[in-house]
Amino acid sequence: MRNSEKQLLDLYRKLNQESEQRFIETFKSVAEHFSALFKKLFGGGRAELTLMDENDVLECGIEILARPPGKEPQSISLLSGGEKTMTAIALLMAVFRSRPSPFVLLDEVDAALDEANNVRFNHVIQDFAQISQFIVITHSKRTMSTADVMYGVTMQEAACRSA
Repeated sequence: MRNSEKQLLDLYRKLNQESEQRFIETFKSVAEHFSALFKKLFGGGRAELTLMDENDVLECGIEILARPPGKEPQSISLLSGGEKTMTAIALLMAVFRSRPSPFVLLDEVDAALDEANNVRFNHVIQDFAQISQFIVITHSKRTMSTADVMYGVTMQEAACRSA
């Protein structure tokens, strides 16, 4: 019985070490891509991902620091709706850049973006289209105009009842 317990504990330690190593490698990659994509999406600024406890990387939280051009460093919770959206897009795309997916579905991610941010968003999507196929559900004419193929879906209008 003691031998089985020792083997299980050894396996647990080994799995934890491997998980921690893989997490740190992936985290560093995502953090680098996040910083670069944030600058590209915002036309400048600075963003960082930091671990809240480097001694316990598998259980700690991750802090997102976002500083759009011309603003002081602040938590993501203090950004405007469009800035939060762009920061989330930068993080999502940083994960894709680190671990590319052959297929990506985005649903109305550009809805909160103004015209200038929508243009930058579309440039990033076009860059990623080299490595992944994107399906983007949108109402944005600007986003639709950059698509290679477009499918339209309309809903039947409700029938009017006369009294």
